[in-house]
Amino acid sequence: MGTDIHGFIECRWDRWLDEDDRSWFRAIDLTHLYNGRSYVAFGSLFGVRDTTSFRPLADHRGLPSDVSREILADLGAWNSDAPEASWITWAELLAADWEEVADEVDDCVHEYRRGPDGTWEMYGRNSSLTRFSELSGHTDHDTLHHAGNAYPEGTEWPDGDRLFRIGRLRRKQAVPDTEWAAVWSVMRTLASLHGDEGVRLVVWFDG
Repeated sequence: MGTDIHGFIECRWDRWLDEDDRSWFRAIDLTHLYNGRSYVAFGSLFGVRDTTSFRPLADHRGLPSDVSREILADLGAWNSDAPEASWITWAELLAADWEEVADEVDDCVHEYRRGPDGTWEMYGRNSSLTRFSELSGHTDHDTLHHAGNAYPEGTEWPDGDRLFRIGRLRRKQAVPDTEWAAVWSVMRTLASLHGDEGVRLVVWFDG
């Protein structure tokens, strides 16, 4: 059984209000913005499933003490004991080092393709495995899906304007814009109104 992420983006008005008036409100359901199941992303952000690649940005914080009433109602019986819950503000996401390199070699092979300027740009993890199988000569499932455990770091398989490589992820590659851009875009827009500390992503996991 896999692990799925659930949650909401919350915001609060921080301007011209007394402290007692600054309640958090649910802005949008995460399912409208993110529909993936990337354990390396879950680990990089919240310390769930993948705990070896990066130090999590917001490790198992639980639900915020001032979480919005709408989220508590949605959680129902879970209430404040939601499994694997955490949260992170837009300010913290802005402050993160997205160029940080993982502590360990990724067990997935990385596919690179040439960008417009001729440099190699990462295209995906364990993508185009049929072609990688042809280049590497391996057909067994474990080796193809966990090539980083079978080959030394830096091993490469050139393929014209494509390259397969064993290596380490940068944090921005673990949480790629191809999957998370919509989440960041909504949080960025809300932050322009509510301030960077006035927008946060509240999540919990099941499975």
